[in-house]
Amino acid sequence: MNGQRFIRDTQEPKRQLVVLLIAVGVFFFILVTRLWYLQIIKAEDFQSLSENNRLRLVPVAASRGTIFDRNGAVLVSNRPSFSVAVIPQEVRDRDWLVDQLVTLLGADRDELVKKWEKGKGRARYYPIVLASGITRDQLELLEEKRLWLPGIEVEMKPVRQYENGTLAAHLLGYIGEISDEELKNPAFVGYNSGDYLGKSGIERSWEEVLHGHDGGRQIEVDARGRILRTIAETPPTMGSSLVLTIDAQLQKRAEQAFGDQAGAAVVMEVNTGEILAFVSNPEFDPALFAGRMPPEIWKQYLEDKRHPLENKALKGQYPPGSTYKIITALAGLEEGIIDDHTTVTCKGSYALGNTTFRCWDKKGHGAVDLRRALRESCDVYFYVLGEKLGIDRLSAYAQKFALGAPMGVGLDNEKGGLIPTSAWKLQRHKTRWFQGDTLSAAIGQGYVLMTPIQLASMTAAIATDGIVYRPRLVKRIIDRDGKVLREFQPEIITRADISPRSFKSVKEGLWAVVNESGGTGGMSRIPDVRVAGKTGTSQVVKLRDTRGFIPYQYRDHALFVAYAPYEHPEVAVAVVIEHGEHGGSAAAPIAGSILRAYFEGKGVIRRPVKAGKGTAAGDDGSGENATSDEGAQPREDQE
Repeated sequence: MNGQRFIRDTQEPKRQLVVLLIAVGVFFFILVTRLWYLQIIKAEDFQSLSENNRLRLVPVAASRGTIFDRNGAVLVSNRPSFSVAVIPQEVRDRDWLVDQLVTLLGADRDELVKKWEKGKGRARYYPIVLASGITRDQLELLEEKRLWLPGIEVEMKPVRQYENGTLAAHLLGYIGEISDEELKNPAFVGYNSGDYLGKSGIERSWEEVLHGHDGGRQIEVDARGRILRTIAETPPTMGSSLVLTIDAQLQKRAEQAFGDQAGAAVVMEVNTGEILAFVSNPEFDPALFAGRMPPEIWKQYLEDKRHPLENKALKGQYPPGSTYKIITALAGLEEGIIDDHTTVTCKGSYALGNTTFRCWDKKGHGAVDLRRALRESCDVYFYVLGEKLGIDRLSAYAQKFALGAPMGVGLDNEKGGLIPTSAWKLQRHKTRWFQGDTLSAAIGQGYVLMTPIQLASMTAAIATDGIVYRPRLVKRIIDRDGKVLREFQPEIITRADISPRSFKSVKEGLWAVVNESGGTGGMSRIPDVRVAGKTGTSQVVKLRDTRGFIPYQYRDHALFVAYAPYEHPEVAVAVVIEHGEHGGSAAAPIAGSILRAYFEGKGVIRRPVKAGKGTAAGDDGSGENATSDEGAQPREDQE
C-alpha cells in the first residue's frame, strides 16, 4: 500500500514537468514564429516605415509657362507664393494642431479640417496643403513656432503674376486650386490636392501646355523635423510658353476707349484671322482668384449690373441689329432681287398685313437705292428685301459666312449665336415661321444672335471677298529657351460663294456709311486712312412707350463693325456697347479710336488726333413698337 503511494508521489512531479516543458516549448515556438514573421516576412514593410520616420518627400511645384503678346511683351509670368502643408504621419493630436493654425493664420477651422480630410486617401507621409498664399508676416510666425508644430511644412509654389493688372483678364483667364471634382477627372491624373490649374480663358484652354511637371526632393530630417541632408532630387519641368496674337498696346488702347461702359470689342487681321485685341468690359482682377477672394470684392463683382465676370467677347450673344443688313444686301444681290439701282420708297414705315413695321426715321427716307439704304440704314428697304428673300434663303447666306456656330477660337465655352430658319422655329417653338419674323431677321432683330467674334469675322470676310478665316489667339508654342515647338498657320474655314460684283456693291455702301454726308458711321473716321463700316442698334426688350426714362437694363445695345484701309484691307473691328442705345454715337467713336491706335502703331498716323466729325443719323429718334402675333418686332433702329 505504501509502495503504491510512493509511485504516485514520484509520477506526479514528472507529469507537471512535462506539462511545463510543453508550455515552454509552445511559448518559444510562438515567439520564434513571431520573430520570423516580423524579421523575414514584414522586414521590407518595417524598413519602409523606419525610413519614413526619418525621410520626407517634399514636392517641388513646376512653374507654369509664360504668356507673351505678339511682340514679345510679357503678359503673364510667375511669382513665389507660400503654402502651409501638414504631414499626417507626424501629427499625434490633429485638433490641437488645427487650433494652433487657426490662431496663427486667422484661417477658418472648418476649411482647414475639410482640406485635411481631402488628403486622407494618400500616403500619410505625403504633405497635404492646408493654406495657400500666406503673407510674409504669417510665414514669420510659423517659422518662429516651427519646433512646436510637429508635421507642419512651409512650401513655396509659383503662382501667376499678371504684369498689366486687369489687362485682357477675360482672355488670359485665371488659375485656382484644383477642386474635388477636377481631382476625379481623368484629364487631371497626376494632379494633387493644393495644386493650381487654369480655371478660365487661355489658362484653362491651354492648361496641358502651360502646366509643366512637378518635381520633388527626398530629405533626411531629425526627430524635430530639421533637415539634415538631401537624399535625392528630381527637378520640376517648367511648362511651355505661349506667344499670343494679341498686341498688348492695342489691347490697352481698346480697353481705355470703353471707359466705364459695358461691352466687348474684337480686332482681327483680315488676311490671317489673328485676333489683335480681345476686349470684354468691365474687367476683373485675375490675381485675386489664385488665393482667398475677399468677400467684399466678390460681392461687388456679383452685384455689378455690368457683369464684369462675363466674357462678353466670347459668350455674349446679341441681336446684330443693322450690321446684319450686310448679309441681307448680299443675299438680295446674289438672288437677283435687287441691283445697285433698285429703289424702294420709305415713308417711315412698312405695312405687312395688319402689322406696321417702322423705320428708325419716322419721316421716311424717300426713294432709296442700295448704297443709300446702307449709308442711312433705312429699315424699310430691308423689310421689303427680306420679305422677297424669305427666311431660309436669307439664313443660307448667313451660313456661307460660318455664322450660327462657334468659330473655334480656341477658348472653352464659346457661344455660337443663332441663325434662325423655318425648320428651327418649328422644332424649337412648335410653331410655324411668320413673314413678320422674316422682316425682323432682315434687319438683325428677332431671333438672330451673334457674338462679337462672329461680327468681327463677318466683317473681315467682307473685306476679303468671302474668305472666312478661323479666328486665332495663339501664334506659337515655345519652350523656356524660346525654341519654337509649334507654329500655328492661318486656317480657312470656308469661302463664301458670292460674286465679286456683289461684294463691290456692298463695300461701296459701307464706305458711304462712314464717309458720305448722312452716313450713320461718320464718328469712326480717322485721318489718312479710309474706313468702311456699318452701324447697328439692337433691341433688348420690346417697349411700347419710349418717351419716358428707360432703365439701363432695358436700353438698346449699340454696335459698329468696320474694316480699314478701304482700298487694301488689313484689319477688322467689331464693337458692342451694352445698353449704349445708338451705334453711330456710342460704338462708332470707340471703333474709330481702336483703328486710330492700330494705324498709329504702324506709323501711318503719327500723332494723336480727335475723332473725326460726322453725322450720326437718327441719334435722337424715338418711336413705338409694332405689335403682332407674328414674333418680336423691332423698335426704331436709332442708328
